[in-house]
Amino acid sequence: MAEDLGKSPDEVQFRFRNDEPVDHGTVTVDACCDQTNATAVRIEPGDDARALLPYLDRLALVEINFPSFADGRGYSAARILREAGYAGELRAVGDVLIDQLSHMRRCGFDAFAPDKPLDPEDARRAFATWENVYQRTTDGRRTIVQLRHGAGE
Repeated sequence: MAEDLGKSPDEVQFRFRNDEPVDHGTVTVDACCDQTNATAVRIEPGDDARALLPYLDRLALVEINFPSFADGRGYSAARILREAGYAGELRAVGDVLIDQLSHMRRCGFDAFAPDKPLDPEDARRAFATWENVYQRTTDGRRTIVQLRHGAGE
């Protein structure tokens, strides 16, 4: 059932949001900080996501580029933005692989635009992996410790 994976605008294969997708291009982090009307930005490896913190209220889309599946800096950028209160679309783009999907969702990604389309059935299984988690997540799930000891209720 592909509908369980969200609706997909353009090159976005999986999207877990109910709002309208952003349909215009992104700017660089530097350009976003210099403009007052930028609403979509793309973070590249090496960019500091904290530079966007003063602008989170006007950003509808933040794309985080994964040029290589082995480059994990995008996970940290996603956590920084979500923990700072960013509520807009957070899209993973680039070399996104099946085995990364569950971890990316836990870090706060809610849209995925992989360079190469992923098998929807494999993706559904990947998103459902690890129902219970030990580390804090940005996807709202309670940790195993919280579930065991009633913490955070």
